Amino acid sequence: MLIGYARVSTDECTLDVQVWHLHDAGCEAVYEDSLLEDEKKRPALHRLLQDVTKGDVVIVYRLDRLARSTQHLLEIAESLRRRDVGLRSICEPWMDTTSSEGRIVMTVFAGIADFERALIRERTAMGRLNARQRGIHMGRPAKLDPAESAAIYRMVTQDGLPVAEVADRFNVHKATIYRVISKYRSRES
Repeated sequence: MLIGYARVSTDECTLDVQVWHLHDAGCEAVYEDSLLEDEKKRPALHRLLQDVTKGDVVIVYRLDRLARSTQHLLEIAESLRRRDVGLRSICEPWMDTTSSEGRIVMTVFAGIADFERALIRERTAMGRLNARQRGIHMGRPAKLDPAESAAIYRMVTQDGLPVAEVADRFNVHKATIYRVISKYRSRES
């Protein structure tokens, strides 16, 4: 069975053109998500993905109507593939997972998406490293300045005050006090 999916994403768009093309392509049923519905949930797409069965083919007018990103497209295509459901696009004829050529294209896309994710991870890691080398603190701002940390270490180790009391004085959790002590002890060794 050929099943269509149509979605609009702006006020100027209507579903009419997509639905016409989907029926013209032979779709027996068309699932429609309109702008009025929650864009992230897309209830019609969710229903379509639940309703398709082995041997069905999902047809879209354009791939950007189906997925928000390449990764999202690959996830949907993989979900359909596992259930022996094909995927075709009217405007992108190379996208047809019912043919061996279309499956090769999806495999290449998956490889490119994986490569891009690896590049992003690598760039992010390098950016963090460069920021740390420039002295930029990553993460939450420090609760205590260096003078307060030194005072805490002295109060606990030299003055013998209980950790709970020092934590109350500085309005921090006891774990923060233990981290300060550990940090100073590691510097001493």
